[in-house]
Amino acid sequence: MRALYICYFGLREPLVQTQVLPYLREIGKGGVELSLLTFEPDLRQKWTPAEIAEKRASLAAEGIKWQCLAYHKRPSAPATAWDTLAGAWRVRRLIAKERFDVLHCRVHLPGLMGALARKFSRHKPKIIFDIRGFFPEEYTDAGRWPENGWLYRAAKRVERWLLRESDAFVVLTEKARDILFPASRDTGLDKQGRPVEVIPCCVDIERFAAADANSRAATRKELGVENRTVIVYAGSFGGWYLTDEMLDLFATAKMRDPNVFAMILTQRDKEKIADALKTRGFADADCLVETVAPHEMPKYLGAADISISFIKACYSKQSSSPTKLAEYLACGLPIIANRGVGDVDELIERNKVGVLLDDFSPASYQKALDGVSNLGDVSDRCRETARREFDLKTVGGERYRRLYHKTLT
Repeated sequence: MRALYICYFGLREPLVQTQVLPYLREIGKGGVELSLLTFEPDLRQKWTPAEIAEKRASLAAEGIKWQCLAYHKRPSAPATAWDTLAGAWRVRRLIAKERFDVLHCRVHLPGLMGALARKFSRHKPKIIFDIRGFFPEEYTDAGRWPENGWLYRAAKRVERWLLRESDAFVVLTEKARDILFPASRDTGLDKQGRPVEVIPCCVDIERFAAADANSRAATRKELGVENRTVIVYAGSFGGWYLTDEMLDLFATAKMRDPNVFAMILTQRDKEKIADALKTRGFADADCLVETVAPHEMPKYLGAADISISFIKACYSKQSSSPTKLAEYLACGLPIIANRGVGDVDELIERNKVGVLLDDFSPASYQKALDGVSNLGDVSDRCRETARREFDLKTVGGERYRRLYHKTLT
């Protein structure tokens, strides 16, 4: 069996390193010969021919043939249209050469590339539409597109076409399954008989096992927080991530316990976030705002005591499976989260691994902090929940391999 995985991100981006490549390695265990197409920002400036050759060789040693195209950013709509056409043309050529059995399309734009390429190819591979999020609604909910504007309407038309053209589907949450493919809850098949899998954002549990007691003690000593309560947030700010609300929780925790230490691990706007913490009463010695490499994430998360995740509870987030939650749990951290995001409510309540906020107020923050304290030591329960719900091998890998088998039988 041969498959082409189409991804509209660059190979070096954290999401590709922590999600795409680990999943491909797991899919490959099912006897699939894999090719990967990525889109690289500033391709000629950031990659030398020697680096491309070296990376191709290293991925080939893992059974993954890597192809890349340049990613264009501006002007936004024309650049995306150009990339889509260039991607479809490259995929069509690869179909003719490799005669793939499956085009695995990660979200909507790669789905459009794959569907266009197949329509103009003699060989007709199956299409797995890895929907993941509700892409058009995500852009409107994040304020990047006007609600019901022409970009949104065009994306919805593309989405409806892809839902008709595709042969199998992946969603991240049971809520997304119920919205898009309600018939599949009982049978695993939609009303046309096409397979559907719910595959949340999984993590390599073994990688996070490094966050053990020894690592925790060493990192806490390194940070000078041996006797402090460390609250951590990992991820982006802005858009549907509720920046002010999370910072206000940190401030409430600080007023409640002056010994609290805030740890924020983010990829951008570090100075802005650090300044916002200082206006809320945090001195330099009371916080860390830093960018860490993916391989360092277990070390830093393992040094914390409580984790937080506040995401705008909007329609698009019914489809959301935040990777940070799997990472938090894999490090044994109880979670404070808001209601109404994907399957998070059920995850936390069923497994008793955190506290859910009813609203964003100081009283609710106080109640949540008390609730986490009342849970006691739930680190083992958190790790077991991560293993059962989000393990890359036994959950993500197994379900992807099952989907490939169903798609081709």
